[in-house]
Amino acid sequence: MKPPPFAYHAPRDLGEALETLAGVDGKVLAGGQSLIPMLNMRLAAPEHLVDINRLASLAVLEAGPAGVTVGALARHAQVGRAAAHPLLGQALRLVAHPVIRNRGTVVGSLVHADPAAELPAVLAVLDGSVRLARHGAGERDVPAREFFLGPMESAVRPGELAVSAFFPALPARSGTAFHEVARRHGDYALAGVCAVVTLDEDLRVAAARAACVGVGPVPVVADVTGACGRRPADTGDWADAARAVQDVTEPEGDVHASAAYRRHLVGVLAARALAEAARTAARSAAQRDAQRDAQSAAQRDARAAGEGDRERAR
Repeated sequence: MKPPPFAYHAPRDLGEALETLAGVDGKVLAGGQSLIPMLNMRLAAPEHLVDINRLASLAVLEAGPAGVTVGALARHAQVGRAAAHPLLGQALRLVAHPVIRNRGTVVGSLVHADPAAELPAVLAVLDGSVRLARHGAGERDVPAREFFLGPMESAVRPGELAVSAFFPALPARSGTAFHEVARRHGDYALAGVCAVVTLDEDLRVAAARAACVGVGPVPVVADVTGACGRRPADTGDWADAARAVQDVTEPEGDVHASAAYRRHLVGVLAARALAEAARTAARSAAQRDAQRDAQSAAQRDARAAGEGDRERAR
């Protein structure tokens, strides 16, 4: 099918884009991963389409000590290659196929707010945020817990443009994992779980969070720190934590899977993701300790060599 008629706008800078959005009732086109199929199937019929692909300033990807900022035109493939955040990389490998990832944008996926998509779950479990801009009104940052309002419904108001998303950095001794089950690789998942586990200095679980996809109207986040009970990172029993994740989900059945099957999947995937995240955190802590010991040894050797030189000089 062909899309319905619309007026096309191609602003050359952010100010012009915001001014255009303030004056029309339209949709924003970035990657078009979801919008173009919806137009072609006549599921969306905006009177105006504002194409922001000329706004090169929005194609930024900035990684710092606090986290990663992804601009509205940063493509899935670009962000994945940068490997700026481990959980983003794990999630992006599950998003659709390479052709789509070359064009689709991270921020566009967040604004689309599909509860079966991976990236909203990543933003939610990390407690990230989305920055929105409006002509004449400055910018506002919306935390993930307030950004996803319902299926395909985000906090972006008419006239606003999502200019970037912020994914916080992980605490020290943290690990992540993302597991899902789909009918075919690249399809929307029947269910999926991403997890973040942080260990203390004794390599016991100090914090654990999971976010689920496909089992609720928005990404479902569960803090299962209490269910983990400071267990060792290498424990094999994550059943209590997995049940805690299952308890907060609201799966529904459809032609692909029943609600009971989706709930079962969430339990299996939660146990798998939490265990892998804990193992990754333990390996990361061990590598960090080894690097610290190596640096300390090198500093001792340097001091000893300096003292030897001074002794010989006397």
